[in-house]
Amino acid sequence: MNSKDVFFNKNMILLNPEDTLEQAIRALKETKLNMLPVVNAEGELNGVFTRTNLYNALLSKAFLTSKIEPWIIKVVFSLQEDMSMEKVEEISKNSRVGAAPVVDKNGKVVGVFTQSNVVLNLFKKSSQLNAQLTVIQDMIENGMIAYDDKGCIPLNNKNAEKVLGFNTGKINIIYDGIVVVDKHGHVTLINQVLADFLKVKPDDVLKKHITKLMQNTRLHIIAKTGVPEISEIQNIGEQRYLVSRLPIIKNGVPSGAVGKVVFPQLPEIQELVRRLNTLQSKVQYYEELQNSKIKQSVTNNIIGTSPTVLNLKEEIHKVSRTNSNVLITGESGTGKELVAQAIHYESERSNGPFIKLNCAAIPENLLESEILGYAPGAFSGANRNGKPGRFELADKGTLFLDEIGDMSCKLQAKLLRVIQEREFERVGGTKTITVDVRIITATNMDLHKAVAAGTFREDLYYRINVINLHVPPLRERKSDIELLSLNFIKKLNHILKTEITKLSPEALDIFMNYSWPGNIRELRNVIERAANYALKGEIQPVHLPINLLVPNETLELTQNKKDDTYRNIVKNTQREIIISALNKTGGNKSKAAKMLNMSRTSLYSALLKLNIKY
Repeated sequence: MNSKDVFFNKNMILLNPEDTLEQAIRALKETKLNMLPVVNAEGELNGVFTRTNLYNALLSKAFLTSKIEPWIIKVVFSLQEDMSMEKVEEISKNSRVGAAPVVDKNGKVVGVFTQSNVVLNLFKKSSQLNAQLTVIQDMIENGMIAYDDKGCIPLNNKNAEKVLGFNTGKINIIYDGIVVVDKHGHVTLINQVLADFLKVKPDDVLKKHITKLMQNTRLHIIAKTGVPEISEIQNIGEQRYLVSRLPIIKNGVPSGAVGKVVFPQLPEIQELVRRLNTLQSKVQYYEELQNSKIKQSVTNNIIGTSPTVLNLKEEIHKVSRTNSNVLITGESGTGKELVAQAIHYESERSNGPFIKLNCAAIPENLLESEILGYAPGAFSGANRNGKPGRFELADKGTLFLDEIGDMSCKLQAKLLRVIQEREFERVGGTKTITVDVRIITATNMDLHKAVAAGTFREDLYYRINVINLHVPPLRERKSDIELLSLNFIKKLNHILKTEITKLSPEALDIFMNYSWPGNIRELRNVIERAANYALKGEIQPVHLPINLLVPNETLELTQNKKDDTYRNIVKNTQREIIISALNKTGGNKSKAAKMLNMSRTSLYSALLKLNIKY
């Protein structure tokens, strides 16, 4: 038997030196491996990239967009795919390497080998031997029992059970902890190993709920769902252990579950548990680090030092501590979505999803199914498996409904019920779904006027407007314009590959005297346009659009003046042409009209209109 038959792990992603740290993180997360091979263009082994390499890169303050090449381990140990099982087991026992690439005879990577595969294989062999022994025992017609030096019965066959009337002794020869529960999660059996570990007597825990024995167990859940969980990590006391939870199925229906706790006896298992504990600690650290960076970056993206912005940031900090509904108001382009994100990532829900929906961007007939989801076969063209709505996706997190003022009154009524009850049915469904969601809404409309006009429900308005945060327009925080501009210049330099340094004093003066009806969105648009013209150095007035260079009222007057001038030019030109034709014909209007290719009536009309007396 070859190593690939048992240890060959195809659940891998091959990296190359040009990949970024972000790509490596996603690959490690998806494969759940501690190491991934790095290959060249031909698929040949170039090195490996491990989670330790990733942590070293992050601790060195490398960016997620940085290449992994500087952190690759070039000199690596690898296995040949045609190695014998015995050779692989020998290498695993004598090596401290927890994982290694598997290559074919041409040096191309075909898989990943891990020591956990060895451990699982040992479990499999043990189970197979135990099953074979059980079959042999039960084939013996006579009753058979064995006892140890303490007088305990570690082994018996079925005929012995029939004669002696017991069937629980065998579980006490297993070095793993074993516990069995019924369909309600009550303990029906526990072996001595687990009882000793938990410092309880087997008889004292029978018929008690498993959560009274182990608080963070999932065994009672498996007894209901019937879905097995193999080789999971569970905290028992202050230590983490490898556990498996298997359902007991009778007549196709879950009727209980068996839990097994693997106590690290073998050195290989001890090393596996140690590595798993270390890995989980590192992952927890990395997740906390990432969450901290996200929270900091989102809050820092609300740029400004003006009193109105500082007050807004303080309000966000206070509001994020609660779960109350928030209505964010402000003109279009002021950054209402950024405020919603900041509230979410500063709250206790930051580890949950942040789901957003623009109510004005989706057709009315599809908006309900987008919010509530739909059941299988709810309408023609629907996904046959159904689809969860935004409320379901936002469970344990935050749902941000932008442009809520554009929602129809009919849908407003359904939304009101969901917000009140936190439960709903999918479109075309009958099952009630309960969710834990915080609602944040935003609008650039005056909802007071909408309520008075009857286009927005008053009861919904009071439901969503528990806390109101107003985002000020840019014209009310002009002291932030330079800071915002510099921030946009920095970002656009990276995107457009430009080398803009700042705004010139003249350009900044123009910015400060402009009203910015499009707010921050318009400011970014203007900066991007100017960067395309300037390319490097300072942004000058010549790089700005015409509407910024003159006030709106001046622009209108200038345009009107231009129109008047054009009309005068046309009028004077017509006069000169007609007078010239009359001069050439000696004042004969019929000949002049023929020369001008117009009727005599049209000529007389033009003479009158242009006040030509001839």
